[in-house]
Amino acid sequence: MTVPRRLAPLALAAALAAAGAHAQEVYKIAYIDPLSGPFANVGELMLTHVQYAVEDVNAKGGALKGTKLQLLQFDSKLSAQESQSALQAAIDQGARAIVTGGSGSSVVTALVQAVNRWNQRNPGKEILVMNHSSIDPELTGKACSFWHFQTEANTAMKMKAIANYVKKTPQVKKVYLLNQDYAHGRQWAAYGKQMVGLARPDVQFVGETFHPIGRVKDFAPYVASIKAAGADSVISGNWGQDMTLLLKAAGDAGYNLHYFNHSAGSVPGTVTAVSQAKLGELTWVAEWHPGQADTPKVDALAKAYKARTGKDFLAPRIDMVPRLLVAAIDKAGSTDAAKVARALEDLTYDSVVGPVRMRAEDHQLLLPQVVNTIAPVDGKAVKAGYEGTNYGFRTDAVYTGNEIAQGTECKMQRP
Repeated sequence: MTVPRRLAPLALAAALAAAGAHAQEVYKIAYIDPLSGPFANVGELMLTHVQYAVEDVNAKGGALKGTKLQLLQFDSKLSAQESQSALQAAIDQGARAIVTGGSGSSVVTALVQAVNRWNQRNPGKEILVMNHSSIDPELTGKACSFWHFQTEANTAMKMKAIANYVKKTPQVKKVYLLNQDYAHGRQWAAYGKQMVGLARPDVQFVGETFHPIGRVKDFAPYVASIKAAGADSVISGNWGQDMTLLLKAAGDAGYNLHYFNHSAGSVPGTVTAVSQAKLGELTWVAEWHPGQADTPKVDALAKAYKARTGKDFLAPRIDMVPRLLVAAIDKAGSTDAAKVARALEDLTYDSVVGPVRMRAEDHQLLLPQVVNTIAPVDGKAVKAGYEGTNYGFRTDAVYTGNEIAQGTECKMQRP
């Protein structure tokens, strides 16, 4: 039908307005992690990584050549109840995806379950969960969800890398297991006994203790128990202040221990704590560590990040989350959650740490893992110090995502 000439300007104005509305469409992402309490520094670090990536993505045009990302912020307070309240607030504000992981496995599990219920009851208004740091294998195992995606190597994958390292480290003989008393801490201990035990049948496990998460102010009694057991090494999934206070207590006691951890080195203050303790080594696993050789893409990103934020860049996997979302939205040609989820499945992405793949069967990202140790600068293996100390990171071993991939018990239910 031909538009009358006298109405043509109005029709043109309406068309331009519609085009402008499309160009200004936003895709809201809700960040739900601890921004107060004992682990606030961890939450702030993760938030800054997500913020930087969102700003960078938007500067490059966003998704679908014009859809910009908008980041909403919520404090989980390390509580499942608070996180679910934040989730509802995020939904009310139009969030299409949740970014979380720093609140611990139990909290993230509760969030995923809440999202599952919401999505089932609200077809067409579904939301996604992008988990950057909660590494409970159950989240991509028996409790897997079509709406949940994990961008960090899980506990079993990380412990396999640790076990491979311990296999080649004969000075590790007597191991104590000290962990936070929640799902992840118990799993880190269980996988430690299982995988390190298989790799080194001669290793003795001389003790095991679980402590309240985020509430211990003095780890001296725990260190005394470790010393009484005659341990030379500790498998600990502690993070944040629970790791830094443990290091301090052992240093104050003059106890030289080798700690095996999943991601403590990427938390602010850990390098400082190791340097101040002056005793002990902390070996951990990550997709990258500062000072790692032959990583030009991460180096460039870290430099740009430091220039904009004034902070050290530590976690490519967190920066990767908004970028993976945009890649999937562009692949799907839509912001519809179900279509984006299907586009994420088996998505291969050329990240700053190399090609990564989101495994379709369980939504576990397969990404490289680097075993590394916080150690004094020696000009060779450790060339630069961090956090104003003379301690940096030594690369011990590098594994591809496929090399440490584990099987899965996931039976994905797709809509």
